[in-house]
Amino acid sequence: MNYREQSLIKHGEWKGKIETKVRVPVDSRESLSLAYTPGVAEPCMAIHADVEKSFELTRRWNTVPVITDGTAVLGLGDIGPEAGMPVMEGKCALFKAFGGVDAYPICLRTKDTDEIINVIKVMAGSFGGINLEDISAPRCFEIETRLKKELDIPVFHDDQHGTAIVTAAGLLNALKVVGKKIENIKVVINGAGAAGISIGKFLLSFGVTDLTMCDRFGIICEGDPQLNPAQAEISRITNKSHKKGLLADAMKGADVFVGVSAPNCVSKDMVRSMAKGAIVFTCANPVPEIPYEDAKAAGAAVVGTGSSQFPNQINNVLVFPGLFRGALDARATTVNTEMMRAASLGIAGCVTEKELSPEYILPYAYDKRAHDCVADAVKRAAIETGVSKLYKKV
Repeated sequence: MNYREQSLIKHGEWKGKIETKVRVPVDSRESLSLAYTPGVAEPCMAIHADVEKSFELTRRWNTVPVITDGTAVLGLGDIGPEAGMPVMEGKCALFKAFGGVDAYPICLRTKDTDEIINVIKVMAGSFGGINLEDISAPRCFEIETRLKKELDIPVFHDDQHGTAIVTAAGLLNALKVVGKKIENIKVVINGAGAAGISIGKFLLSFGVTDLTMCDRFGIICEGDPQLNPAQAEISRITNKSHKKGLLADAMKGADVFVGVSAPNCVSKDMVRSMAKGAIVFTCANPVPEIPYEDAKAAGAAVVGTGSSQFPNQINNVLVFPGLFRGALDARATTVNTEMMRAASLGIAGCVTEKELSPEYILPYAYDKRAHDCVADAVKRAAIETGVSKLYKKV
């Protein structure tokens, strides 16, 4: 099947992937009086007296916007907010299907950082959390950081942290397959944008001690004047030996390669130069850094990709529905590192020792177990770290 052609046809048939469903009867004078005027005045005044009641008396508790400015859509780049709408609708459908979360696409006609932040702030009272999507780096870092400081509901940039969470989950299980410990491995990440930098920071929090970041110019080294602020920050905690050179130089002797970068930038020889039992995650879409078959032929022990056509899809669909389900159920005020780590462990734990193999390190995106595990783990972590408004740590 030609998925691109068939998808275009189906989108024309569907005319949208989500719709509003009415949850209450509105078919009589009595039902209208309860759902709307005059009865609705009472919950309005209850919320006026205590804004937290908005989580109990409206659908706010279960509602999340998927917000983009259309500048980094699905590997297609800056195609604009309207063109990003099919992706945002798809994301909303997945929120509902896998997490039971009501999500709505919000596509903004602005690239101004301050304007985006202000728009989200003034409408935050309608939602239980905020999902940022497909906003280009480095603006996405500032937008998320400022919103996390200024809002008391979870703010989550899925391109950064969803990708990091599922990558870490895959790595934890891949390391079991090859018999290596995370504190002893050498990791190379190619791509120093939103996803790559977030993956790097997250893997460090899991115990990686030898990490090298690369961009299109080669190895990122502290002190390089060409680095943007986010890259300069990550340069201070990676590449501790201050190695310089190209991606090929970084990959020599590496145990793990993670690509969130560009198509066909890795050769078979570069994979052959890696350590025995190499783990290769090539996540560029739609064309990976190296084809799955080539990475395997070059000796990689475990290969993951961003495609559902091959084993071990590194897919953040495993993350965001369950993560928001857990955060909303806890009525969390933020998404912290402990909650994200819990999500990774929840995903990894869904693959049993009996199931684990070089071709199966992650559950499938449609595996309900994974989404439930993530939701439960995130909720527990929110409670244990004291960011839940509903539950206190026992």
